[in-house]
Amino acid sequence: MPSAISRSASPETRASLYQFTVYLPGAVSSVFLAIWLSEHGLPADQIGVVNSIPMLCLLAVNMIVGRLADRARDWRTVILIISLLAAVAPIGMYFVNEFWGIMLVWVLCTTTNGLVPPLIDAATVRMTRRNGSDFGAVRAWATVGYVVGTGGLGLLITVYGAAAFVPLYLGMSVLRAAIGFWLPRFRAPERQQTLAETKPRARLRDSLKMWFVLPLLAFGLVNSSNAIIGSFAALLWHQNGVADYFIGPLLAIAALAEAILMFAWRRFGGRVTARNMILIAAVAGVLRFTVMAFSPSVGLLFVVQTLHALSFGLGYFGMVHFIANWTDEANAAEAQGFANTLQQGISMLALVIFGVLMEHLGTYAFFFCTLTGLAAVVCVLVSLKLRPPKDAQ
Repeated sequence: MPSAISRSASPETRASLYQFTVYLPGAVSSVFLAIWLSEHGLPADQIGVVNSIPMLCLLAVNMIVGRLADRARDWRTVILIISLLAAVAPIGMYFVNEFWGIMLVWVLCTTTNGLVPPLIDAATVRMTRRNGSDFGAVRAWATVGYVVGTGGLGLLITVYGAAAFVPLYLGMSVLRAAIGFWLPRFRAPERQQTLAETKPRARLRDSLKMWFVLPLLAFGLVNSSNAIIGSFAALLWHQNGVADYFIGPLLAIAALAEAILMFAWRRFGGRVTARNMILIAAVAGVLRFTVMAFSPSVGLLFVVQTLHALSFGLGYFGMVHFIANWTDEANAAEAQGFANTLQQGISMLALVIFGVLMEHLGTYAFFFCTLTGLAAVVCVLVSLKLRPPKDAQ
């Protein structure tokens, strides 16, 4: 059956199918995890630790895995192996009930799960550039999957409560691994180089100049606020009296706005430089989280959640294209892994800080996200000053 699909479906179609499953486990955890942890007796500061410690592990392995993926014959093999490991890890959630046990198992779940997106995105952007196809239209299916996970599966919280979390998370992880067997090859067919064409292998450290790192740092600062939403928003809204049946849709509307932007990407994407995309994302994040700090009504929450299309969607595209424009295919996954390492490191610190602030300030803790957004604006402006954009950016 895989061979029949391989003959009839384009590489972009098969990559889109897998992308649809990439964030399904994360969507389930966004709706259920914080409430599930709270029902297991964990306070907000411990919830912050449970969400942040796995990011420390990702800091240690992201670039290593990216380097291995770049040296493999194709990125597909590494993506499939990690997907299978991520499908096994959640089984342990059935056997833990206290802080240390939950944290240990969740480290395994989040580490394997967190390695998937940077690898599939690095592989997809290179494949679509080579084929002349639309990366946005492929990547958008990951967001569509997140919408289905939060807006569809998330509604099950009103029926089964947080008890549905573990079986749903496990099921979505297994589904992703199964779809992984239909992934296409991502690299171009190898050809024998002549002696004249032989050149030293590109190294990531050659690109790590201040002007290059600052935009990645900026997106990491903006994205840390999105990580906070995924880890704490459901619990905060629940505690503030927002009806449970609104929680999934509130998360889904953000992803839906992001998906619309990604599907429309090809019409306007070439008009904005990569770093300006990150700059717009930072400004949108400042507005979004400043409003959230004042505990707005549910109606206004739905409105500001649509800013996710800019604070994450546009910013993420900016980051991915910035890396692709300024690095070589030989270290594409390693470069994406480096960016992901920055994101995870910043998010880890942000989750711990936000957990403590939330204990004392409630929704006013979102002003912390306002500050990180302003810092991101400064990072991009300094980078543009150090190195102006090039035409291909």
